[in-house]
Amino acid sequence: MADRDAATAGRPLTVADVLALPVLAAGQPQVVTGVTRLDRPVRWVHITELTDPASFLKGGELVLTTGMPLPEDAAGVRRYVDELADIGAAALVIELVRRYHRPPDPLVQACRTRGLPLVTLAKDVNFLEVTQVVHALILGNQADAIRRSQRIHEAFTALTLRGAGPEDVVRAAAEMSGRTVVLENLVHQALICEPSGSTVEEALTDWEQRSRSTPPGDHTEVRGPEGWLVAPVEYQGERWGRVAMLPAPSGTSASGVASALGATETALDATGTTVGATGTFGPEDVTVLERTAMALTIARLIHPTPWERTAHRSALRDLAEQRHRSPEDARARVAALGLPTEDSSFLAVLLDTRTGTDGDIRTQTGSAEPETHLTHELRTAGVPALVGRLATGRLGILLALRPAHPWRPTVERLSRTALELDPQAVVSVGSEVTDLSDAARSFREAARVSEAALPGQPLPEGRSFHELSDIGLRRLLYALRDDTRIQDYAERQLGRLIDHDTRHGTDLLTTLRHYLDAAGNKTTAARRGGLSRETVYQRLRTIERLLDCDLESGEQRTQLHVALTALDVLRAQRP
Repeated sequence: MADRDAATAGRPLTVADVLALPVLAAGQPQVVTGVTRLDRPVRWVHITELTDPASFLKGGELVLTTGMPLPEDAAGVRRYVDELADIGAAALVIELVRRYHRPPDPLVQACRTRGLPLVTLAKDVNFLEVTQVVHALILGNQADAIRRSQRIHEAFTALTLRGAGPEDVVRAAAEMSGRTVVLENLVHQALICEPSGSTVEEALTDWEQRSRSTPPGDHTEVRGPEGWLVAPVEYQGERWGRVAMLPAPSGTSASGVASALGATETALDATGTTVGATGTFGPEDVTVLERTAMALTIARLIHPTPWERTAHRSALRDLAEQRHRSPEDARARVAALGLPTEDSSFLAVLLDTRTGTDGDIRTQTGSAEPETHLTHELRTAGVPALVGRLATGRLGILLALRPAHPWRPTVERLSRTALELDPQAVVSVGSEVTDLSDAARSFREAARVSEAALPGQPLPEGRSFHELSDIGLRRLLYALRDDTRIQDYAERQLGRLIDHDTRHGTDLLTTLRHYLDAAGNKTTAARRGGLSRETVYQRLRTIERLLDCDLESGEQRTQLHVALTALDVLRAQRP
């Protein structure tokens, strides 16, 4: 049916949709009152020439009349309109062809008082044809709605059967509804946000404040000043949080039309241009959110890991890998998780430790992950942070530090807690940054520090973590140990000497080490090696011959020192 294009699939037919249909638009409809209420759904069309039509209505009807039965007196007109408004009629449409050529003032005043949309038709319209077209659309929409509802149920059933996690469920809800969907816990932290038609920044800015102004409900319903559609999410019979579907952003029309209507009187032409309601929810939105809440309840049983932890992991990975669409999105997201972003500096901390067979970070005894321990430690210290696993064997922490709050005591406390859980753990920090968008740099620096952390390398007294200033030549070469150029350099410089020691059972490499450590002082080298000076002289001449070098040259001694250090770190192994 061609007229179906005038209606918007996926929601009930509205007064605006009906007025835009060619069959009715041919009568040159003009909205006299109730211009802001054209989003009312139309359940049926009713033609009447009775003085008391309300007795035959159930609500939601678009009432069509020629105006012939309207009472003569103003009181009768008011009673006529009151009865229509009380029963919940969607709108009153009157022809200005037979009895009237302009709407009676009492009728206009009564409709305006009761907020009932009043529409006049300047030309004759076949009311019977209007009812046929509209009823066909309504019945078709109902059939479509049943089919769409069935598809919604099937989609969520499939998600549940394959054990989908909360991210998959929320993403499916946003895709089905075309609206932004947010999952939050009981303390109003937004754990998952799937934007649709908006950005994360628009959806989550000032989230906690906006969420607290939206009171909880026991069922799926529209709540709060912004008109969120919310549904409770339960876990083991108790309320765990809720899922919210946000209205369409301002300026977005739910019916897909955008005509500007006047405040008191507007003509709707035959092109079908109307104004649809923005931000309203239909029955299918309710169905989607109800099934979302149900699927999340089941997912909570399937995936017992606390979803706050999962949210922290996801946010940390996105920050470390700079996967956010914009810095504003990143700030809004972490703020919605409870991390302060204003007047704060940030520091990345990495914990590298042994792994279990399942890839999770374990303590020395193989018990639970240290995420819980370190999160508790930070809460006790009153330091806001995100804590989560970044990769197998690696835990990431992003500290939000208040002004003038030194970070070293906090990191030292974290490090000692981590080492109590696993003495073989390595704790590394990046540099402190003042903007959240630079957190990725702090994580990269912490990773470089971790790569350069030599096993068994002593740290300054009173410090148990590694930082950038620790990276000297030995640690730098250790971090680059997998680079074949480092391996090739060490082999070219020292390979012939090592081969000679292997074939002849000598220990010239150790003599060279003592000589270089003594900065070229042969007497000191002899004493360190427990050798006579003559023996050291002889061995050094042999080394010069084998390596074709001059050990009196400071540059060549430096080259050999670097090669010997590289050889040491190449032979070093983590516990």
